[in-house]
Amino acid sequence: MNDFKSFSQAVDELKQEDFDQLALEIFQFQALENKIYRSYLNARKIDVKSVQNLSQIPFLPIQFFKEHAVVCGNQAQFPSFFTSSGTTGMITSRHYSWSEEWYLNHARRIFEKEYGSLEGFHVLALLPAYLERKGSSLVSMADFFIKSSQSKHSGFYLYNQAELLSKIDQLKNDSRKILLLGVTFALLDLVESGLEFSQAQNLLVMETGGMKGRRKEMIREEVHEVLMRFFGVSTIHSEYGMTEMMSQAYSKGGGNYTLPTTMRVFLRDVNDPFSLTPRSQGGINIIDLANFHSCSFLETQDLGKIDRQGRLHVLGRFDNSEIRGCNLLVQ
Repeated sequence: MNDFKSFSQAVDELKQEDFDQLALEIFQFQALENKIYRSYLNARKIDVKSVQNLSQIPFLPIQFFKEHAVVCGNQAQFPSFFTSSGTTGMITSRHYSWSEEWYLNHARRIFEKEYGSLEGFHVLALLPAYLERKGSSLVSMADFFIKSSQSKHSGFYLYNQAELLSKIDQLKNDSRKILLLGVTFALLDLVESGLEFSQAQNLLVMETGGMKGRRKEMIREEVHEVLMRFFGVSTIHSEYGMTEMMSQAYSKGGGNYTLPTTMRVFLRDVNDPFSLTPRSQGGINIIDLANFHSCSFLETQDLGKIDRQGRLHVLGRFDNSEIRGCNLLVQ
């Protein structure tokens, strides 16, 4: 198995019991075909052939996506890329896409496994800042969800807060559910707008993260409490994703994310990024098999813990997470 179409089919049909085998196959493929990952493994003096289980696989710091084309094969074969958000002057990540169509269908499968058919929703996307720049994977996913819902009421909202609340009020007695998909700072801006909100029993509020450089940082519990009071809902749902990943995880409350079949999380020692930790919390390392065309083994800048049900709880980010110097490993 050494081509993207074969891997995409394997990921589409993946069963949990086959995860380890496919992950090891993708590791061997990427160790050979991904120039950046191969250089990283060489710099760490990793004997690729000796890697026999997932705990032995090295994870690539996601900072490499900021300054390198992290792809398998030739960069020229990738028609487009997604970019991360960032404050002015920041270097943003680029994640080249093998097939945007495949990515969108993959995202839809993950969502619908957790929430049911998108045709059962009106999708209202509150994504300012993301809509105002090109290359956001979140915007591409939201646009696809809007179209897939086949609802004339679904759509994007920028800063037209009154219109958004009016639309929710219009749909509050509809047979479909309302999915309000919003970046966190925009949802909080809505709360503080001074506009009145009439409770809607069919409303599902989902925050996607996104506070850095926009507002004072708040812990998740505080954010959710503010949103629950305003919208009159008992829980706030969350989406966990990033530019460097092709898969998403969803939380139906409390910030506890159920991982899709294509993802697995390992926790690393906060003082030794090359070592996994047996402790209940640590740095989040992610295997995302949907990244078969780039790098499936990612060392993120997030801190987290895993509960007894295997759900991921994201605690926050490392201080000074713009780690310098890791690119010196790749020459």
